[in-house]
Amino acid sequence: MVLYFVFKTSKISEQNRLWVGMAKETAHQIGTPLTSMMGWITLLKEKKKKSESIIEIEKDIERLKIITERFSKIGSIPELKKESINDCIKKTILYLKKRSSEHITFKIKVPKKNIIIPFNYQLLSWTIENIIKNSIDAIKGKGFISIELLENNNKTEINIEDNGVGIKKENITKIFDPGFTSKKRGWGLGLSLAKRIIVDFHKGKISVKNTKVGKGTLFQILLNK
Repeated sequence: MVLYFVFKTSKISEQNRLWVGMAKETAHQIGTPLTSMMGWITLLKEKKKKSESIIEIEKDIERLKIITERFSKIGSIPELKKESINDCIKKTILYLKKRSSEHITFKIKVPKKNIIIPFNYQLLSWTIENIIKNSIDAIKGKGFISIELLENNNKTEINIEDNGVGIKKENITKIFDPGFTSKKRGWGLGLSLAKRIIVDFHKGKISVKNTKVGKGTLFQILLNK
């Protein structure tokens, strides 16, 4: 029993070091060309009027800056700030909605009253984004994705539901493992990152609340107030 505990602790520690190293290296690798791109876009703006193409390039650069910031935070202990989780959810959904198929309907249920809790904006947004991207991949053709924000006693609850292909019973316990994927493309890191962000950094819970093959899946995130 003692040997098993030592082995398990050692394995978790090794995985954590791998996450930190990979995250820092990714942030560094993206950051170098990003700085160069920011310099070039400044020169372009000085030489000619701000065209539509320059505006779009600026948007992509801002997006890359956000991605770099996310990986940088994963590689260290992120700061949790008390702010509106409503705003985080709305902006994340708006970003994804604009880049999703018109055949997918987004249903958002967010209370009018702002729910203020301690969380890391960029990392929670990344978590929601990863879950919704999985939902988009799971929907074949026409479908819906429902996002609901609730206050439940001393917890804040986020429910993300889709009517996609669902998850096979034997895969439910594996989906949060690094490298696991049932898709033909992808690295299988999205949901493992989501678990790390919610469980390790926010001391919350993330789980598959309900799923049925051919019917869809419901993910639930629980955060402390």
